[in-house]
Amino acid sequence: MSLVNKSAPIFRATAVVDAEKIVQDFSLTQFLGKKEVLFFFYPKDFSLICPTEMLAFQDRIEDFEKRNVALVACSTDSEEVHLAWLNTQNDRGGIWGVEYPLVADFSKTIADSFGILGGNYSHDSKGKLIFEGDCMPLRATFLIDKEGIIRHESVNHFQIARNIDDYLRIIDVWQHSQKSEEICPANWVLGEDTFENSKDGLTDYLSTH
Repeated sequence: MSLVNKSAPIFRATAVVDAEKIVQDFSLTQFLGKKEVLFFFYPKDFSLICPTEMLAFQDRIEDFEKRNVALVACSTDSEEVHLAWLNTQNDRGGIWGVEYPLVADFSKTIADSFGILGGNYSHDSKGKLIFEGDCMPLRATFLIDKEGIIRHESVNHFQIARNIDDYLRIIDVWQHSQKSEEICPANWVLGEDTFENSKDGLTDYLSTH
């Protein structure tokens, strides 16, 4: 079930902030009315693909900040593992230099509430609760607006890494749509032509492209 146009699940959890501080009561509600949030899950600290994504997001953090979007990451590792990963040099598989918060979903309740664990809970023949599949997050990404509503979601298999430009473009489309009555066509990027929200506007656009 898609969460788009629904309120983002509310949680309070431990997180590592500013690459060094462990915060016990971290919540996305702190951004309500102030910033949009790109909240993304990744499978596992100290893995192979995840450091490339974490560092790629950090490399573009100024692009998110100038759009007034906060980056927040989450996995089911503990805050101690997050902190160790943040303090490990990049050539050793670490993510030294990452500044945005890392939420510790050790209980897996946050990933479960967003519906992006890599498997499913079920019961065995004796009625015991079990988990079938990979009990860690898929590569899921959610754009949450200032009112706490999810406006975009994407979910990738563990092996499919994200492209940061994709999310910047999605943010641009969303933000442009909120401050303009114009529509952004397919493959639109900031600075390109849009068209009026009408059949005539579409006709005029198509006639020149």
